[in-house]
Amino acid sequence: MSSTEATADGITARYTETETERVLTFDAGGTTAAIAQNIEGYAMLKVRPSANGDELERYYGFDMALDHAAELLSVSPHDLPVPEAAEDMGM
Repeated sequence: MSSTEATADGITARYTETETERVLTFDAGGTTAAIAQNIEGYAMLKVRPSANGDELERYYGFDMALDHAAELLSVSPHDLPVPEAAEDMGM
């Protein structure tokens, strides 16, 4: 399992890889949102309220998934830090 982290404007982003998924989780003052993709990196992105939460929506594009995650956190998508290892998520 690998992991990277980035923080900006009070938001912490953590990128992890499990045996089955790539997961980017955001935490803004205790409110969380997550974007997940299969480990191969070719499936649609799933937006969840947390890393292990129920799927809320699926997106092809990383930008659209970031928009939804930002909405869940009540912040601008431009405020979300993205660790380098997660920059290639999406189709």
